[in-house]
Amino acid sequence: MDSAPTPARPWRTALLAGMASFLDSSALVTAGIVVGTLYAEDMGLSDGQIGLVLGLQTMAFAVGALFGGRLGDRFGRRRVFTWSMVVYAVGAALFAVAGGPTPLIIGAVVIGLAIGADLPVSLAMINEQAPEGKKATLVVFSSVLWNIGIAVTMLLSAALSGLGATGGRVLFGYLVVVALIVLGLRLTMRESAEWQAARRAVEVGEAVRFRDLAQLVRPPLLMGLLATGLYYAMWNVGANTMGQFGSFLYVNVGGGDVATYSLVSTIGLGVGLAAGFVFMRFVDTAARPHMFAAGSAIIVLAWIFPLVAGFNEFSLLATLLLSGLGSSFAGETLYKVWSQELFPTLLRGTAQGSTIAFGRVAASLVGFGTPALASASPALTFTGLALLAAFAGAIGLLWIPRLPGARQLAAAGR
Repeated sequence: MDSAPTPARPWRTALLAGMASFLDSSALVTAGIVVGTLYAEDMGLSDGQIGLVLGLQTMAFAVGALFGGRLGDRFGRRRVFTWSMVVYAVGAALFAVAGGPTPLIIGAVVIGLAIGADLPVSLAMINEQAPEGKKATLVVFSSVLWNIGIAVTMLLSAALSGLGATGGRVLFGYLVVVALIVLGLRLTMRESAEWQAARRAVEVGEAVRFRDLAQLVRPPLLMGLLATGLYYAMWNVGANTMGQFGSFLYVNVGGGDVATYSLVSTIGLGVGLAAGFVFMRFVDTAARPHMFAAGSAIIVLAWIFPLVAGFNEFSLLATLLLSGLGSSFAGETLYKVWSQELFPTLLRGTAQGSTIAFGRVAASLVGFGTPALASASPALTFTGLALLAAFAGAIGLLWIPRLPGARQLAAAGR
């Protein structure tokens, strides 16, 4: 039930569906920059209001992923990721025209729901439409698009920041335009052939072994759900710490300045993009486990380095660059691939939506206490992050490879 004719132009599908990752990273970074700086002064936003807007966006993302993945399994990939673009455009437009905290809060919830719902469904679409031997490659391409989204946003924000709040409105207006273009192009796409075949089998009364939600929380699928959920959550705590609090750590713990951190972050994006393209070349080969092991080791090293070298500008910049490089071969990149390979068609979006939601909520909750803990004890903070990264690597090396894939499960049920 998990095999189906593959349509032509899989790269086009990968690009249009993968724009979920581009728009996801663009929305998160744009909101952080604009709400935290450009709008804050113009609208007189308090620290609490800024935190509320950005926190609600993260929580809405988790809720959107949870329900969007399930809706995609029930009603089709195309339907969900078409409507998600409409909702995304509405959320970005609210941010663009906001004159105070209330529309910002509404916009944060709306855009968070949209990008959350879009991501698991779009990744399932990419995997199901890709040819054999290229499925993981095209899924990893979505991670490359994620980095491109961040890079484009950083460049635009650098060019527009001098305009103050007007620059922020232009940034969100740009997201509205991109979302509408993607919507128009997605309307020309067909539904996933694999999903259609699976649904057709259900409709004509054929036995489809894995299709009910209850089966996801029972063996054997439960093991895959636990493994990918724990892996993603443990890795994501570190990634979220560097993403949200990297500049805070560099300035307040390392004694550096924001300008230097921003420059090195831009360089790091370039390194991550290059590494992502390299990984695309090998992810569908026997080299994948070795590259994952190397990436996992680099991530652990990133958090250990300041413990050995001391908490200074150099060591924290090394953490930034090493964690970005390692995550190009591990982290969310491999999590996305595993989430397609381990779950059958009619539960694939539900499973990934659930684990995305779990990972984002876990990182968000830890984030509430990160600034205080890092200021009180940097050593304890980095030790905890290193341990989480090590546990995540162990899950990816020792547990996930032993789990049966979706095709093995389907074959066993015949």
